[in-house]
Amino acid sequence: MTRATLAAPARFLLEVKKSRFLAQAAAAATPDAALAFLDAVRDPAATHNCWAYRMGQQYRFSDDGEPGGTAGRPILAALDGSGLDQLMVVVTRWYGGIKLGAGGLVRAYGGAAAECLRTATRVALIEQRECRIDCAFDLAGALHSLLAGHDATKLGEDYHATGLSMRLSLPVDRLPALRVALRDISRGQAQLHEMDDR
Repeated sequence: MTRATLAAPARFLLEVKKSRFLAQAAAAATPDAALAFLDAVRDPAATHNCWAYRMGQQYRFSDDGEPGGTAGRPILAALDGSGLDQLMVVVTRWYGGIKLGAGGLVRAYGGAAAECLRTATRVALIEQRECRIDCAFDLAGALHSLLAGHDATKLGEDYHATGLSMRLSLPVDRLPALRVALRDISRGQAQLHEMDDR
């Protein structure tokens, strides 16, 4: 099954017994990105800003003052039930004056999050690999033109006495083709190293 995340931020507003629940979700590849999204969308005037994120095996959630287990965990359950990954969901509540009880809170927070994710536009997550290419100076032009054809993104470039080292990121499935193309343009002189085999 192909992993997916959100193609763009999504929102869904739910009203339950005069309380408003606004679910907002966005792709987040790291915990820092998730918390930055929380900072951007939280409403300090709201009663609660509850949230959950997941990046593979990493996850966190917060009830933000709601009774334990009634907000953050249901949001995480909705996130996990959506089949999405690398994602942050924030559900902001404005209290309407009628208590919902624990079950009502679980349904409202989880339901708002689930509907927000159900209607959101998805995009496949493509596993990326970081690499380093070492080559002579005279191959720099050819190397740069190879990158676009292999969906590679240049992360940095260092020059030294014998040539250059370029760091890049590309989809894992494009790595074998890049290796062959690099061998062909350099007659075997350029070296491709995956970052974990330095």
